[in-house]
Amino acid sequence: MNTTLPDGYEMSTDPARIDAALVHRWLSQDSYWARGRSREKQDLAIAGSLNFGVYDTASGDQLGYARVVTDGATFAWLCDVYVDRAVRGKGLGTALAAAVRDHMAPYGLRRVLLATADAHGVYAKVGFEPLAHQGKWMVLGEQ
Repeated sequence: MNTTLPDGYEMSTDPARIDAALVHRWLSQDSYWARGRSREKQDLAIAGSLNFGVYDTASGDQLGYARVVTDGATFAWLCDVYVDRAVRGKGLGTALAAAVRDHMAPYGLRRVLLATADAHGVYAKVGFEPLAHQGKWMVLGEQ
């Protein structure tokens, strides 16, 4: 993966490197969108997705996570993006979003979507924009 990270960090899509217990704790206890998510549900989500991890190069500790749900041909959903509170403000969130963008580019997808309540600026830095025609989109389930 050729996305540039700040010195001392590396990114991987190797599912064996994902610390599933840590990701579950981050998302179920500290995120606004997955609070209370069960470990079983999180493990299923990880298993059915393309996973991105950010790691400290010295210790190997996982410091960030994102996953993509995709058919690999027309559509992808970027979700569960999380950076450990201890390393926020170092550009890791932007680098993670850029890594997803760069990794998905060769697929020639029609669109990559995401939803955020508070990180619009992070995603705008790597090319995401608000939906131009929100009125044509619909949802089944939680809003």
